Order: sequence, then C-alpha cells, then structure tokens
Amino acid sequence: MPFTHTVRGERFVFADLRELLARANEPKSGDALAGLAAGSERERVAAKCALADVPLRQLVGEPVVDPDTDDVSRLVLDSLDHKAFARIRSLTVGEFREFLLSDATTGDTLRELKWGITPEAAAAVAKLMGNKELVYAAAKVRNVTRCRNTLGQRGVFGVRVQPNHPTDDLAGILVSALDGLAYGCGDAVIGVNPATDSVETVGAILRLLDRLITELGAPTQACCLAHITTQLAALERGAPVDLLFQSVAGTQAANASFGVTLAMLKEGRERVLASHRARPVTWAGDQVMYFETGQGSALSAEAHHGVDQLTLEARAQAVARAFDPFLVNTVVGFIGPEYLADERQITRAGLEDHFVGKLLGLPMGVDVCYTNHADADQNSADNLLLLLAAAGCNYVMGVPCADDVMLNYQSTSYHDAATVRDLFGLAPAPEFRDWLEANGITRAGKLTSAERPALLGTAAKVLAATNSDERYA
Repeated sequence: MPFTHTVRGERFVFADLRELLARANEPKSGDALAGLAAGSERERVAAKCALADVPLRQLVGEPVVDPDTDDVSRLVLDSLDHKAFARIRSLTVGEFREFLLSDATTGDTLRELKWGITPEAAAAVAKLMGNKELVYAAAKVRNVTRCRNTLGQRGVFGVRVQPNHPTDDLAGILVSALDGLAYGCGDAVIGVNPATDSVETVGAILRLLDRLITELGAPTQACCLAHITTQLAALERGAPVDLLFQSVAGTQAANASFGVTLAMLKEGRERVLASHRARPVTWAGDQVMYFETGQGSALSAEAHHGVDQLTLEARAQAVARAFDPFLVNTVVGFIGPEYLADERQITRAGLEDHFVGKLLGLPMGVDVCYTNHADADQNSADNLLLLLAAAGCNYVMGVPCADDVMLNYQSTSYHDAATVRDLFGLAPAPEFRDWLEANGITRAGKLTSAERPALLGTAAKVLAATNSDERYA
C-alpha cells in the first residue's frame, strides 16, 4: 500500500515502507549512491510526516526484507516479545517518539520494552528525532554487561585500548597497550585488529595480551579482532579467548559477504563459554561476544535489498542483540565518504547508531572515526565524542595519538578519553578504577604525573616471556 503526503501543494507518493523509510532518512551519501535518498528537502519532510502516522504494528507486519529468504528478518520476528510489544503496538511512530521523550518514560521502562522493539521501529523513530533528542533519549538508558569486569553503569565511560601494529609486531603492540593503560584506558577491552588474519598471529596476540593482563592483575578483557573462524581455530590450539569478535550486518546476504552465519555465531559463543569454565579466571559474568556494525556495510556488499543505511544498521544491531554481547560498537566513519560523506553525516550517524542500539538493549560504544579522504577532521571527532559522552555512550576507542597506523584512519586518543572523563565527571569500570587507584595511575579519580616503573617492568617481563616461552612464539 502506498503512502502519501502533501507539502505546500506538492503531493508525494511512497510505494512501500522501504521507500518511505529511506526517503525519511537524514542525508547520507550511501543512500544517495543506492538511489534511495529523498530528491529534495521537501520530499524528506513529506516522508517524515507520512512515517509519523505509521503504526508500529505495521512495521512488524510488513518486513522490509522477506523473512522467508532472509534469516535476519526471521530472527527479528522470532525474537519479538509479544507481551512487551503489546504495550506499544497501537502507537504510531510519531507517538512512539513522544513516548520516548516523555519525562514519565524512564530507563527502566525502556529496558523492560527492549525485546518488544523491532529494529525497524527503532530506526523509524530515530528518523523523526533531532540530534539533541537522540542524545536525550539515549542518555536515559544504561545497559550493563559483565565479562572480567562490569561496564555500562551510569557515570561509567569505558575505553577500548586499540594498540594495532602494521606488522603485528608484539613489542609494538605491547608498548601501545601499556601507553593506553597509563592513561587509565583499557577497561572496555584491550583489542587488537591484526594485520594478518592467520591462526598463528592471532594466537600469539591473544597469548601476549593474556600474559599482560595476568602480570598486571588488571581487571579487563582481551580480544583479537580477526575473523570468527580464525579466533576459534586459535582457541582450539589453546589460545585464551576472553571475547569472541565478529563484524555483522543487517541482511543474510551481507553477513554471508563477511563469511559468517547466525549458526556460526551461536556455536562460537557456546565454545568460548565452555572455554571460560575451564580457565582459572574469576569472571564477573558470562557475556563473551564483541560485535562491530556500521552504516553502509550492506550496501558496500550489494546486499541491501533496497533498504536504507540506518534501517540496516538497526537490523545488524538486532543480530548482535540475539547473542547477549559484552560489547557492541559502530565504526561510524570507517567505511568511507561514499556512505557518510562529511562531518554532518558522520555525527548524525553516530548519534543514530548509539540511540538505536541503546533502545534495543545493547551495550553501545562508538568508534568516533573518519577516513582521510572524508570531509572531516579531529574537531569533527571532538564534537561527536562530547555529544556521545552526554548521551551515556558505554565506551569509545583509545588509539595512540588518534591515528591508527595499521588501519589508516583517524579515531580518538587515550588523552581524548581521559579529558572527556574529567570534563563530565565520568569514571572507568569500577573494578578497573580500583586497580588504577591501587597502582598509583590515578589518585581520587585523577591521572597522576608519577612515573610508571611497574608498567615498564611488566612490559620487559612479558616481552621476555613472549620471546623465550615457546607457547608464546
């Protein structure tokens, strides 16, 4: 059934929900590249007005991708909590927006509803919100998760230490990781993107990070962000896996382009949980998955089925939600300007992705980043970083000098994260905060100017063990 709306005497017709959702989206270069974007601001306004009148039950009843041919659509329908959905099913998208922004709607209310909110509903309501409203609504929700430590509480702002190295040099990774720890970062995860997706490399990195965490007694977790099959092969050979990582997308075909299926994710999670039970580690909880998403991934794989970037991002987050993750983050500007062209689009997408993820119940972080050929700079990143801190973002990236020398893109630095914590009165994960205080890295929550001989001594010890112990060779 088509949707229509008239703006100043001009009548606009939208053929179906997919087209309506796409035309109502804020400007994205990827939607324009796919031929899905509104042709004018007047058409965009007409689409938003028409979308505001769509009942949420219609978004459930008319999937944007056929569930008979797409397992993500089937997952969304099968996982819908009909009792929770009954509380909002009669609302239109516009009324849902008012509900979310109401003072009477609390974070507890939204957590109770999360399995009754479909990704399409979350994406639709985001399209009707301004940036300030995305920040305000997201800030209500705190999604807390537990692995070796606890993340997501109100007042906690986590940081992933991202010590990538262009040749996977273990000494270089170690030094960058220690640099981040000295700035009080690393409570979310010490996570390395390997330059080489080989079982040997991934195993060596995981063993290095595990030894570093063990020697320091640091209450955090490690991850090597290789393909899921490579990580599981390393696990099979005895490598310690705290978090199992995988990039995911919003359609079955897009996930296939990543070489992953829902069944693989389920099996991988079960294998890592089993390995945790056999390790002499005290776990705060059993959330063992780490997912990355990002607007544009399905389009870049030519697997978008005529659906806009934001709606597909929400569906990717629904995939992540099904596996009870410890961490999820959107790499918001990483895919490139063909999908998010400039500061305005990157900022908007970051706030959208964070809001939608929070609404779906996810522990959302954001990689506040851009590629060097995008129309953005570090001031752009600063702006989004501050907005996300106000929105209650679970964590961001900590990259040496904000410049990833392996992935060749720009992100946020260790000192950026430390500044935001200080500015907003935020703290690391509680277990990690206590460790920082006990080791003199912070005092009363403030970074100290003391030398870090213990960290340097640990570096030498870990590196010597890495070079001499054949298990770490």
